This record gives sequence, structure tokens and C-alpha cells, in this order.
Amino acid sequence: MLISIVLLTILLAVTLFNALTAPMLKKSHSLQTRPRVSVLIPARNEETNIGACIEGFLSQDYDNFEIHVLNDQSTDRTGTIIEKFSEQHSEVQAIHGKPLPPEWMGKNWACHQLSQHANGEILIFTDADNRPAPNAITNTVAYMQKLELGFLSAFPEKVTVTLSEKLVVPVIDMFVYAGLPLWLTYFSRFPSLAAASGLWIAFTRDAYQHIGGHHAVSNQVVEDVELSRLAKKRGIRILTSAGTRVVACRMYHSFGEVWNGFSKNLFGLLRYKTVPFFMLTLGLWTMCVLPYITVWFPTLRELSVVAIGMNIAMRIMLALKYKHPFWTSVVLHPFGVLLTLLIGINSFFHVKRGRLQWKGRQIDIQVNK
Repeated sequence: MLISIVLLTILLAVTLFNALTAPMLKKSHSLQTRPRVSVLIPARNEETNIGACIEGFLSQDYDNFEIHVLNDQSTDRTGTIIEKFSEQHSEVQAIHGKPLPPEWMGKNWACHQLSQHANGEILIFTDADNRPAPNAITNTVAYMQKLELGFLSAFPEKVTVTLSEKLVVPVIDMFVYAGLPLWLTYFSRFPSLAAASGLWIAFTRDAYQHIGGHHAVSNQVVEDVELSRLAKKRGIRILTSAGTRVVACRMYHSFGEVWNGFSKNLFGLLRYKTVPFFMLTLGLWTMCVLPYITVWFPTLRELSVVAIGMNIAMRIMLALKYKHPFWTSVVLHPFGVLLTLLIGINSFFHVKRGRLQWKGRQIDIQVNK
């Protein structure tokens, strides 16, 4: 239990630091200029999302932008919906995605194609299930100008409805907000202290071209994090922020989507390194699940109660700051972490066996087995 308390002290300190100081995209800064912005949206079988996403961008308070939406070989009505918006709004350009080449991941290929059509000085890559507030573009551009950034990413506020979403999605947020002081992404030069969410990534055109764009991460599953690390390696100023109240996203809609979606990504967050992955798994088990078991043993009860109190304090801060579902996050915290760990182990075995799939496509990952 002493190990749990030591590790939890670190997490609690990071959580408190971020709660007090984290860069928040909702914070307004003055625009110095109004450069042309290209909003770039890849969409594959997103008929239930793409309309609301485009409408959100059409409602922006920024007045110098274009929207490019790529229909990535969809088999539903996605293409028809995009075409309709394109016909009705001059800001929206419909792009027909080309077939996926070998050695490319689907989303990376779609983003690469989108970048070739973009005319803006700033490129904002987002997803069809994202919902931007009217000030999303303005605040993004202003932040980049104020801090002279070449790369800005924001973790959206997560919308959760079903129990599985409420259990797992906030835990993924916890990895970021309790594990990484966000300002270190800006002040530190170490690529390991970089993070990003592919749901909202903004580049200056020069920075995007300097790192080689999505072509440089063509075969990466967790391409957002790799882009942030690559930007740091090339000396580009980056910042990872919280998008709460500015960009929102419901990532998944069912237990199956939660299980399969995070199975695609979790092992990749550790760059498919087995030892760091299982060290993290063991650490999370020790900190966030084990105390709720050992509290029933009299000799370990006092330390376990302290560890549980630290877990509760951490999840309360996260819930209040980043709008997580409060009672599910706090009361069912160990169950959420346990389910996330099971998904992570599933991710590990699927990668090792070459069984990853997403949106009907096989994902081939070369790792040392």
C-alpha cells in the first residue's frame, strides 16, 4: 500500500497542477490577424455525425475559413450528406477519397489527401463526431498567435451516455490530466513530454510541411501523439490544451464500440513497447484497484483508506474541471479503471496477433513479437 500512496501522491499533484493551471482552449485571447483557416474533416461511414459537425463549423464566429470534408470510401449516406452541404454552402468543399494505398492507415491517408486541398495558413484537423462551439476557430488561432505555436492540440470535452462510456472514457482523460502537466508540452523540449488528440489538431502550414505532414506518420495507428512528438523533435513549439466547453465529442455509442475503439489505440499509446505497457498496467492496478480490495483486510485497512481517499480526491477534481460524469467517475472509479485495463490487455494481444480492425479495415502493425 505504501507504493500505491507514493504513486497516487504524484498523480494527485499533477491533477491539482493541471486543475489550477492547465491551458484551456475556452480562454479568450486577442487575435493579431485573421489568417485563412482550413478545417479538414475525414469522414468514413459517418452519416449520423457529419451533418451536425459541418453545421457546427458553419456557425463559427471566425470569418476567414474553408471547410474540406473527405468522403473516405463510405458505404452509407455520408457522401450524399457532404455533397448536399457543398451545394448549399460555398465554404464547404466535398472531396472524394481515393482508395487506401498499402502501408497507410486509413485516417492518415484521408488527412493527407485533405491537406493537399487546403489553402489556409492554418490547418485544423478534426473528426466527424466533434462538435465545435462558435469560438473554436477564433480561440485556436488566437492561442497559436499569442504563444507563437506551430502545433496546438485540444482534448475535447467527452460526451458520455451509456454506462460503458461513462466508465472508460473519463479514465482515458485521466491518463492525460493526471499523468502529464500540460504546460510541459510547451516548455519542455523532450519529445516524450508531448501529447495530442486527433479530434482537434491545428498546424501552421509551415510547421505541417516541415515535419512532412501525415506522410511522416503514414503507418502509425496513434498518429496524433506521433505528430506531436515529431513536431517537438523538429523544434516546433507545441501546446496540448483542454478543449472543455469549446470542442466536444461523443467518441463511442455502445460497449462494443468502446471495447473495439480503445482496443485499437491503448497499446499504441506506449508505442507498442511491452515492458512500459505492463509497467503502466501494473501501476494502475496497484494505485486505483488494489486499495479497494485490501481495505477489507484489517492489517492494510488504514493505508487502503488513505489510498482510496486520494483516488476519490483525484477523480473529483477531474470531474469538476473537465466535466466528467461525476458519480460514475467517483463512485465507480475502480470498475472504470479495471475495465480500461482489460481493454488494454485485449489491445496488446490483438496487436501481437495482428487482429486489429477498424471501420471494416484490417490494421497491420509491425511490432516485435
